[in-house]
Amino acid sequence: MIKINNTMKHGKILLLFLILMGLFYSCVPTKQLKSANTDLPSSFNGLPVDTLNSAQLKWSHFFEDEHLIALIDTALANNQELRIMMQQIDVAQNEVKARKGEYLPFINYGAGAEVEKVGEYTRNGAVEKNLDIREGEEFPETLTDYSAGLFATWELDVWKKLRNSKKAATLEYLSTIEGKNFMVTRLIAEIAQSYYELIALDNQLTIIEQNLELQGNALTMVRLQKQAARATELAVKRFEAEVAKNKSHKFEVLQEIVEMENKLNFLIGRQPQHIARNSDDFIATAINTIDAGIPSQLLLNRPDIRQAEFELEAAKLNIKVARANFYPSLGLKAGVGLQAFKPKYLTNTPESLIYSAVGDIVGPLINRNAIKADYNTANSKQIQAVYEYEKAVLGGYIEVVNMLSKIENLKQSYMLKEDQVEALTASIDLSTRLFQSARIEYIEVLLTQREALESKMELIETKKDQLLAKINVYQALGGGWN
Repeated sequence: MIKINNTMKHGKILLLFLILMGLFYSCVPTKQLKSANTDLPSSFNGLPVDTLNSAQLKWSHFFEDEHLIALIDTALANNQELRIMMQQIDVAQNEVKARKGEYLPFINYGAGAEVEKVGEYTRNGAVEKNLDIREGEEFPETLTDYSAGLFATWELDVWKKLRNSKKAATLEYLSTIEGKNFMVTRLIAEIAQSYYELIALDNQLTIIEQNLELQGNALTMVRLQKQAARATELAVKRFEAEVAKNKSHKFEVLQEIVEMENKLNFLIGRQPQHIARNSDDFIATAINTIDAGIPSQLLLNRPDIRQAEFELEAAKLNIKVARANFYPSLGLKAGVGLQAFKPKYLTNTPESLIYSAVGDIVGPLINRNAIKADYNTANSKQIQAVYEYEKAVLGGYIEVVNMLSKIENLKQSYMLKEDQVEALTASIDLSTRLFQSARIEYIEVLLTQREALESKMELIETKKDQLLAKINVYQALGGGWN
């Protein structure tokens, strides 16, 4: 009969526990996860569908200039921002290890020594005063206590809160790796852009020097014409002003060259020094065809999109972690050791042996506002991560479309500027001969030289823009990090 009563009593306790658990589940809020829209067109701006993609080329194969390849290789080893990013990856990796350790048992060791004297007019003091350890011996007034043992604690991860937290940390770690890859693509692109800008400045300097030589010859001719009363002092002064203007421009370009060299030195992590480069045949540099592939490849090739994707997946897991805080946590505590009031008794077992085992369940019941706030925050961050992911996908697609269009338009513009330069270059010699025969005014010679200089400068700028557009579309497609 006693056994039946005990069984019924245990059954009621279990039933009450199940009812309480049901109440916990019913009171836990649930929100619908927002899904990301990653629909992309089947091709870029109506281009033929082809999976061949230049982003799959390694940067060392994409670039052909050996000096540029050497600069990029040095930067990948020495760039300070990249080194900082590598430390962030280490931090994220350590966070994964820390989260993994949280759902494993914690086992600690400990030893202690204690001296205690209780007051005689207390419960313990009254007992000790009247208690003899042995006949004729009183309980010591000052009691010592020595102990040593092992102690274990373990939170049972019933709701997968700790495991989901570890998975979220793993995704954050993968996100930092993609962030590093994205930094590599930007670093490579920035070095390549700066390198070609530096070469363009070299060519501009050469054009200015060539133009100064032409203007110097024209100035000599005008002075001779003035001596022969076939030109005025005004013509001489206008030519002198034009020569001074271009000499001033020359020093401006020299300063830009110094700054661009030092920008490259900074990016590759070294002190200011000369940048080895090949500036010859810049105008003749070929612009190779870029294979854009299909838009859906951006989801795999672009590190910033992959980074946003990992952040989104981590945000989803963080919602589960925040939701698990509404549920009770189950914990186990256990310890085993030795304890005695004198050290010599510590090895006397089983008399000095102590052990304990405790299981507990703790859950929030009243005033759960903080937990609700954390859960709502996790949901808001998940929605934010969805928008960040969608923004990265849309932004990547638009970048590629813009760069592909720019490459084509620059190609047409360059061909027209070539015709312009050719015509104006021929007109310089023609205007000089016409002026010598007094068939045109000096101002026409001056304007012709100025327009020829500007057209050559614009041709160099257009060639530079073509090369930069090629670099930008390679980066936009997700090339460089692999």
